[in-house]
Amino acid sequence: MSATREEKFLPSPAVHRLAPQHPLSLIISAIAFYWVASLSVVFLNKTILSGSEYKFPYPLFVTLYQLVVALALLIVSGHLGKRYRTFSMVPPFEFDLDVARKIAPLSVVYVLMLALNNLCLQLVEVTFYQVARSLSIFFNIFFTFTMLRQRTSVGAMLACSIVVLGFFVGSMGETNFSWPGLFAGVGSSVFVALYGIYVKKTLSIVDNNQWRLLHYNTTISIILLTPIVLFSGEISEIRSEVYFLGDMGFWILMTITGVAGFLINTAMFLQIKYTTALTNTISGTAKSCVQTLLAMAFYQNPITAMNGFGIFLSLFGSGMYSWVRYAEMQRK
Repeated sequence: MSATREEKFLPSPAVHRLAPQHPLSLIISAIAFYWVASLSVVFLNKTILSGSEYKFPYPLFVTLYQLVVALALLIVSGHLGKRYRTFSMVPPFEFDLDVARKIAPLSVVYVLMLALNNLCLQLVEVTFYQVARSLSIFFNIFFTFTMLRQRTSVGAMLACSIVVLGFFVGSMGETNFSWPGLFAGVGSSVFVALYGIYVKKTLSIVDNNQWRLLHYNTTISIILLTPIVLFSGEISEIRSEVYFLGDMGFWILMTITGVAGFLINTAMFLQIKYTTALTNTISGTAKSCVQTLLAMAFYQNPITAMNGFGIFLSLFGSGMYSWVRYAEMQRK
């Protein structure tokens, strides 16, 4: 799935409390697992969409295939959870139509978020990807006020201002600038913010169980996205223009990316469970920095001084925003 699945499920208030003491090796393992899964999603998706011998510029089909892989893994994990403790966190698969109707609005937002996220990855460099999608903080504040009537503190607004400034500075300094890619990133940011709000409102329908929500959300998303893929024209283009559909290596790469997308949910769950909320925040910000540096080294993307400063502002503002919200949470 997309590169930023760590944003998909917001922890309930209970997980914000300080985590009990765990062995250092377990904490390090949880953080490392999260980093590997999250970075893998970004770079694997970029590789499939525009950066390998299997250049496959069909973000809708890629998104659909990865959702199918995720659903298969959910079903298998739920079945194994009946017999093995390792998988016990994942409940058996369920799908009730009455529940599904209530969750459907969330799935619409989810599909748009994933599709635009993959489109953004296809059209922009990974170094610019973080900047293109950095406005999720701004839209989170906007929708929190307009939809939930909750005000945001001055500190959080200041951090958001730094992020917005970084967005404009980074955009103006980007050497391989793409208006469609930028709009896709902004659109993805809109739906990331909306998704967080809808998750909070929807979790109660499934007894605050994120895995049950994943069952419904993934299934409904496949149902919604399938006709979109069929009518988008991607299937006919794939049949006529893609010569490597019979290459097993391509499907292995696609499947591995789908597995990585599924694992990011587990990785985020484990990192929250075995660390503190502050550690989780710092880990996410540090991962974004490493992601940018790796993209610079791996893809050799040219970065201007203005672009680099914009990336720095976006990351700094994101980290500051997370710290401010964490401090507010602790005071409450």
